[in-house]
Amino acid sequence: MKLCFAGGGKMAEALIGGLIATGWAAAPEIGVIEVSAERRDHLLSTFDGVMVAASCADACASADFDVTDVLVAVKPQHVAEVAAELGAGGTSRALSIAAGVRIDALIAGFGENARIIRAMPNTPALVGQGAAAIAGSATASASDLAWAQEILSAVGTVTSVKESDLDAVTGLSGSGPAYIFLLAEAMTAAGIEQGLSPDVADALTRQTVLGAATLLASSDDDAAQLRANVTSPGGTTAAAIATLQSSEFELIVRRAIAAATARSLKLGD
Repeated sequence: MKLCFAGGGKMAEALIGGLIATGWAAAPEIGVIEVSAERRDHLLSTFDGVMVAASCADACASADFDVTDVLVAVKPQHVAEVAAELGAGGTSRALSIAAGVRIDALIAGFGENARIIRAMPNTPALVGQGAAAIAGSATASASDLAWAQEILSAVGTVTSVKESDLDAVTGLSGSGPAYIFLLAEAMTAAGIEQGLSPDVADALTRQTVLGAATLLASSDDDAAQLRANVTSPGGTTAAAIATLQSSEFELIVRRAIAAATARSLKLGD
């Protein structure tokens, strides 16, 4: 077994699919510890050959499971218990995507010699377009970080940062998709107010967000230049941008990201 997942939710499912699709691992080389029988059945039907266990104790006792390398994808309140059980069962390297759980807390569970990598992914990983940042413990080597990067790269891009930066990462990209979705909600509602049918407003908003994101990702120009490129003096876009700026749109965004960063810091404490 190449990797054991502690937790089999949507993010774990996305990662498993990505790892299999990229050839990093075959389904029988992946194990999942998942307490929900419904989720276990779903994973078994989705990934032919993947191994499942109902608890950490079952996995550690099974000859078919290898818990040496673990990806922690359980809810934050369950991390301490899971880490302690798996640490006692032989886990020596762990990649955690549990929000707000700091490296020192993971070390306390897995053991002082464990190599720990903490990551903050985001939900576009579900469609292979995630943005993740990782930070390693003092015990983690460059090869351990590369291992984590390989796994997360199966569903998007990965950046290495200091652990102290992960709260800001949470505020920017971890929570960031929700900001885009809120903007899309507002755009759709505004289109309807201007006389478009709900279906047309929704379709145009979806494609506009997708197109703008694709252009930003593929262009050598930064966001400011791309905005300038479509903002003719005295035109319709200029009128819209002037309204957004007079309403302190940029300040609102900065405040939102600062609030999410502060909340992440508090959760970690």
